[in-house]
Amino acid sequence: MATFISNSPAETEAIARRLAKNLVAGSVLALKGEMGSGKTLFTQGLVAGLESEASVTSPTFTIVHEYHGGRLPVYHFDFFRLENQESAGRLGLEDYFFSDGISVVEWADRFPDLIPEQVHWISFEIKSERQRIITLLHHRDENSRT
Repeated sequence: MATFISNSPAETEAIARRLAKNLVAGSVLALKGEMGSGKTLFTQGLVAGLESEASVTSPTFTIVHEYHGGRLPVYHFDFFRLENQESAGRLGLEDYFFSDGISVVEWADRFPDLIPEQVHWISFEIKSERQRIITLLHHRDENSRT
């Protein structure tokens, strides 16, 4: 487990850029945290850290965005608006999770049973208007699901 304190959006992106250097095809990042805690901003830094110039936005209404042009493709999911586990399951998640890219799932804690065992859980906590606590939990940790 590693914990980072981010004091700005730029610091949140920088944390993600550093993490991106160690990711390989098939990596899955499960993000959890309240709205506005930095999950999409973190994903922007991750995509940039993979040397992609793609414009990253929240996939809240489209459920998934794909970003190409970097070292590895990124599949960016958002489970926030999914009504139930069955609707999430119809997305063909395994095809993304076990593919040639990196999968990032915002609001993954809504349907943790759909997330593979070899996952990096990342939690985001709002401490103040600008400060965030970002905690990286390696692989499935029972405490990460709450």
